Amino acid sequence: MTDELDEFALEQQAVEQIRGSRERIQVELSKAIIGQKEVVEQLLISLFAGGHCLITGAPGLAKTLLVRSIAQVFDLKFQRIQFTPDLMPADITGTEILEQTSDGHRKMTFVKGPIFGNMILADEINRTPPKTQAALLEAMQEHQVTIAGVRYPLEEPFFVLATQNPIEMEGTYPLPEAQLDRFMFNVLIDYLPEDDEVAVVQQTTSRRSEPITSLFSGADVRRFHQVVQKVPIAENVVRYAVRLAAASRPGQATTPGFVNDWVSWGAGTRAAQYAVLGAKARVLLQGRSHVTVDDIRALVAPTLRHRILVGYRAEAEGISVDHVISRLLETIEPPK
Repeated sequence: MTDELDEFALEQQAVEQIRGSRERIQVELSKAIIGQKEVVEQLLISLFAGGHCLITGAPGLAKTLLVRSIAQVFDLKFQRIQFTPDLMPADITGTEILEQTSDGHRKMTFVKGPIFGNMILADEINRTPPKTQAALLEAMQEHQVTIAGVRYPLEEPFFVLATQNPIEMEGTYPLPEAQLDRFMFNVLIDYLPEDDEVAVVQQTTSRRSEPITSLFSGADVRRFHQVVQKVPIAENVVRYAVRLAAASRPGQATTPGFVNDWVSWGAGTRAAQYAVLGAKARVLLQGRSHVTVDDIRALVAPTLRHRILVGYRAEAEGISVDHVISRLLETIEPPK
């Protein structure tokens, strides 16, 4: 009984810690990042929910700076891996080397690769061949790597934020849909409004930015994951998330006509799981106590964006994935 009370007290403490941290996190991040509030919110939600993110945006939009800044706020070990066509799996996971000991004997010693961190920025993941992509995705799923038959657990918490450059597609290896499905969100980073861009130029050319203060620890983040899962949600809200994902699948009895016309492949069950989990994290970050339909709707686009494959007809008509998602939100009635 005492252990249960202690656990409950820790959970309540974590809830209050999350509720009171939103403004403090924004203050610290604003020392390095200007604007991009929606992007920051989605990355924080994935962090609190324990999911990985795919970040899509043109070069020069401070993706690396953003991820590094978030890692500093949460006092997480940050590692950046630049993906290139000649990158091998061992360059990520690490490898065994032959080492001579002080007594003259030789032994194989495992040297850890850059995957052994808390927050991994996989820069331009579509630049590297599938074999190397698979090594990263295995680590994302299993939170471990296997070298010469020996399993090495990764440090917890463990997050991968992979970037894709949507401009240059020559010489790239796009991730298959089954691998894209491992990412919780696909976050789009766009150019800043003029006022924000002016502020960035002024800040970065006039003085050094203030150092970011760590507000949490890795242990706090692991505790947040447990608390997020316990946020209450009504069954009809879960059902709404499931219906949105199911409606994106062509050829089903309840599929809208525009989906059959435009979509080649729809979202699986994992989409609804991540939408619900992300909505729970969003609730805590905003200081509320239960999930609403609006929380699900706010996260539908980043959750479904990389899980829906549009067909040739949609491409010919200039229909984007985001347009399909907007139509889904208009078509699927939310619960009363």
